[in-house]
Amino acid sequence: MRGKGKDIAQMAEKRQRIMENGFRLFAEKGIESVTMPEIAAASNVSRASLYLYFSTKLELVIAIAAWKWDEYITWHNGILLPEELEKMTGAERLRFYLDAFLDLYRNHRDILRFNYNFNSFLQHEAGTAEQKQPYFRVTEKMGEQFHELYQRGMSDGTLNPDISEQTMFSSSFHIMLAAVTRYAVGLAVVYEDGGDPESELVMLKELLYTKYTQVK
Repeated sequence: MRGKGKDIAQMAEKRQRIMENGFRLFAEKGIESVTMPEIAAASNVSRASLYLYFSTKLELVIAIAAWKWDEYITWHNGILLPEELEKMTGAERLRFYLDAFLDLYRNHRDILRFNYNFNSFLQHEAGTAEQKQPYFRVTEKMGEQFHELYQRGMSDGTLNPDISEQTMFSSSFHIMLAAVTRYAVGLAVVYEDGGDPESELVMLKELLYTKYTQVK
């Protein structure tokens, strides 16, 4: 039994090593340009061993996306104690949610660089819904947490009732993620004599916050 437990632990460690190296290479070079043999070499495993853990590149990419986003969401949620979260109004929870995008830009640009090509890669690969399920479970988790935020805001009157939950969630997520990603990957031109990315992102966050809330 001890040997079996050791084997399971070693397999888990090897799988994690593959994902960590895959994430690093994808974030640095882009998903399309990185090959599975490159990831095997970086992870110090054989190609045959790599394919035992991830039968296709699509499977590996989805596993990495689900892992990194779930890890980040768990970490960000852990900033607050449950009792602190419970005391917050819907508007305060919304600000905390929007601040996560600024934190991604400030401290986790590797996730944004990875995510830049992820959606395009996912759309062009002929994967099944079942294969994509690990990632969809993470997005569903985001939606469930936003639902709690929205319900709190409706009950305490701090969120704008004229904007539906789906519209507020989808627009805030896509607008903020697109903005921080453009700056993180260098798509937005920053002129020497005008502003800086962070101040512009803070302004965008405040504009969305003002639009979505009824805080005076």
